[in-house]
Amino acid sequence: MKKKRKIPLVVISDTHLGTYGCHAKELFLYLKSIQPEVLVLNGDIIDIWNFSKSYFPASHMNVLRQLLKMSSQGTKLIYITGNHDEALRKYSDFVLGNLELADKLILELDGKKTWIFHGDVFDSSTKGYAKILAKLGGKGYDLLILINSAINWFRLLLGKEKRSYSKMIKDGVKKAVAFISDFETTAAEIAIEKKFDYVICGHIHKPQMKVIANEKGKVLYLNSGDWVENLTALEYYKKKWHIYQYQKTDFVEQEPNVNEEEIQDIVKKILSQEI
Repeated sequence: MKKKRKIPLVVISDTHLGTYGCHAKELFLYLKSIQPEVLVLNGDIIDIWNFSKSYFPASHMNVLRQLLKMSSQGTKLIYITGNHDEALRKYSDFVLGNLELADKLILELDGKKTWIFHGDVFDSSTKGYAKILAKLGGKGYDLLILINSAINWFRLLLGKEKRSYSKMIKDGVKKAVAFISDFETTAAEIAIEKKFDYVICGHIHKPQMKVIANEKGKVLYLNSGDWVENLTALEYYKKKWHIYQYQKTDFVEQEPNVNEEEIQDIVKKILSQEI
């Protein structure tokens, strides 16, 4: 097994545990590979909107167990609530050991003022009637992920590359919905107004790192992406931000070339020995 990477700060968001689209096994392997001083869970970690007692498999539970294990071993966990886990917002400012629940986070990184929040506050589709439609749409999107997985299984049999039809459809719908604002620009403009150097969001499932400027100044806008389609995180080390994207080849020693049942058995054995 590879040595854990020690990282000052990691930000992940939109894992959507409890849904078919969540890549929990890959997320588990990633979490096992790092040793951050601070891990920010930037919203939509557990998908309470679409939560079902009939679907919360062992691989999803393993992620939660790994997060708690990291906390017990010294990593500070800061859980920032999003729209899919908004039920937790009534417990904001809750602190228990290395676990903290918050609506937003402001900190200083090597002299740079940093603002971290989920970002659903900018999205009118998470409010009122639009919120109800968004919840219904979430069910359909979950089904779309399943169909997409089946299609890709056939494409691989035919020797073709995977394609994210669900992402293509979602992006097309997002562009067609007039009431969704320019998310990145809105976040950046407010951050510039408040004199932040970095603004970090999740919510829109689009990993990003870019400088946005206007007549009042500039800010580095970052988005941690998601663990449904992009499998990305933000990592801060050597005084710079980096977008991490999961690659199966990074985990050759942890994920040998065996079938799905064998992989599950290996994970169970690792958990039984180490937790």
